Amino acid sequence: MNFLRFSDLCAQGQARGRRVFIRADLNVPQDDQGRITEDTRIRACLPCIRMALDAGAAVMVSSHLGRPTEGHLTAADSLAPVAQRLGQLLERPVRLQAHWLEGVEVEAGDLVLLENCRAHPGEKKNDETLSRRMAALCDIYVNDAFGTAHRAEATTHGMARFAPIACAGPLLAAEIDALSRALSQPRRPLVAIVGGSKVSTKLSLLHNLADKVDRLIVGGGIANTFMKAAGLPIGKSLAEPDLVDQARSVMAAMKARGAEVPIPSDVVVVKALAADAPASLKPASEVADDDLILDIGPHTTARLADLLKTAGTIVWNGPVGVFEYPAFSQGTAGIARAIAGSNAFSIAGGGDTLAAIAQFGIEKEVGYISTGGGAFLEVLEGKLLPAFDILQKRAAG
Repeated sequence: MNFLRFSDLCAQGQARGRRVFIRADLNVPQDDQGRITEDTRIRACLPCIRMALDAGAAVMVSSHLGRPTEGHLTAADSLAPVAQRLGQLLERPVRLQAHWLEGVEVEAGDLVLLENCRAHPGEKKNDETLSRRMAALCDIYVNDAFGTAHRAEATTHGMARFAPIACAGPLLAAEIDALSRALSQPRRPLVAIVGGSKVSTKLSLLHNLADKVDRLIVGGGIANTFMKAAGLPIGKSLAEPDLVDQARSVMAAMKARGAEVPIPSDVVVVKALAADAPASLKPASEVADDDLILDIGPHTTARLADLLKTAGTIVWNGPVGVFEYPAFSQGTAGIARAIAGSNAFSIAGGGDTLAAIAQFGIEKEVGYISTGGGAFLEVLEGKLLPAFDILQKRAAG
């Protein structure tokens, strides 16, 4: 994928003295008092901000936070807590400016945080007049917000259309590079792990991957639907009977290519969903009518681990069991350990996946951890994200 990189512009001296607008993703979780409870997204944007400051640019940063009503910014929607935390991390004061469409006073070497961009009427609809007005504020527009790259909004797409220069920040560029390496030029075998509760939420993803991967590992409720499609009993487990034919279609597409959807051969079951429910290990063919499948068994885990250890590329989205409960975490733990021990290039994304990575302590062993949930899924589904599309078009002239 061809696009301009902000790092290259800085290295060439093109950012010095220029007004740089960085669209970041600072949509951090907060408690009821508005205090930030987790600052990963703020930390993730620091390299881009520091790069711009070190290059001698006049730096403006903006982001959305929460779901403000357009045209009505409340205290709960304000980026004030973000400005405070950003200042602590950068060890310098960060000024927060509201009503920034009227103009922003910022000098080279200075930094200003522009108030919640989604408070502007027309932001979410990618209004052209608003986009042009925003773009006029800067010399260089930098998109460094992969988490919003699947949305065509004024600050994620429209500004890139009309700014004098539009480029990708280091975080967005790293996402593009990692996804291209995993999907466009993968080292084979390419193995995908898709977990989650419902086939319906990841149907497009499953069909797209069925045309690309050598092994498609399914987990969670999705695996239950595939087990039913394979003729195995699943008791009262979470599944979507009306999508059994779709699961069969995915398996048939894989088989026609000489690829595989490994079906669990043993499972961990309970009679009721509870953290302290007595768990039983059963062959997949012996699941009772009143059983709930909550995890894969050790035989299946070992078989999948062998596939992962010999993979060239691994794409991971979703756990294979209810890993939050210790009794049902062994399948996901085994998958995590296999990925950590593999020589494959691995890329992982999605909230539950990131939680599993943290729980099992393999952050340093995963090749790339994606910062965007919905955007990550849409790329895996084969979609060209609006932010990617406009940056390619601008790079092509």
